[in-house]
Amino acid sequence: MPGELTKLQIKAYSDETFQTEIANGEFITLLNPEKYNLKYKVEQNRRQASGTSAASPRYNRTPPEDLELEFIFDRTGVLINYGQPGPTDDYLSVDTGVGIADDVELFKRVVFDYNGDEHRPNYLVISWGALLFKGVLTELDISFKLFKPDGTPLRASATAKFKGFVEDKLRVAMENNSSPDLTHVRVVKKGDTLPLMTYRIYGDSKYYLEVAKVNNISNFRKLNEGQKIFFPPIEKVN
Repeated sequence: MPGELTKLQIKAYSDETFQTEIANGEFITLLNPEKYNLKYKVEQNRRQASGTSAASPRYNRTPPEDLELEFIFDRTGVLINYGQPGPTDDYLSVDTGVGIADDVELFKRVVFDYNGDEHRPNYLVISWGALLFKGVLTELDISFKLFKPDGTPLRASATAKFKGFVEDKLRVAMENNSSPDLTHVRVVKKGDTLPLMTYRIYGDSKYYLEVAKVNNISNFRKLNEGQKIFFPPIEKVN
């Protein structure tokens, strides 16, 4: 419905193909972030032979993007407003004096805690509006800012940095641009529909339902401008 508030969501997975969800491995933010930062980098090879003049930098590789987010945890009972005035304002009033320990622990369990079965932290999918990010946590900094007289924390902020993740098979395909196994990623533009985008990739729009399933799109008739859509190899679609 128009004006409905969508919360930023993080889901944890145990495998690099993002097929097996972690039990109780879902975190929905109390307050949507005010902003998020995506960092892209192109690595150049600047080495040159000894005694030669400076050479033009040569492309080496494009590593996965980085994502930085700030999360707010607040149980003061104060009415909090984030964002610009409008129907999507993020208002939240919570019980006074409850404390944020459980909120922070849930967040840490999803994004940070060690997965004993896999011997590594979880793989994460972060989604909010047009943002769809697959990656792993690289850094987490939590600041506790307000306390009850007994020391119980009531407010905290967490700055989290994530490194984008590309599956090994997809990474190899991306490094070989002519590979028929290349998974295509497209950003939804104004006027785009899923059948039309599917036709552009495969030359046939009949695969749009399979593409919707791969991307967890429940309503293929309504795409968000700026949304990333993943189009897998046609063999996998079939």
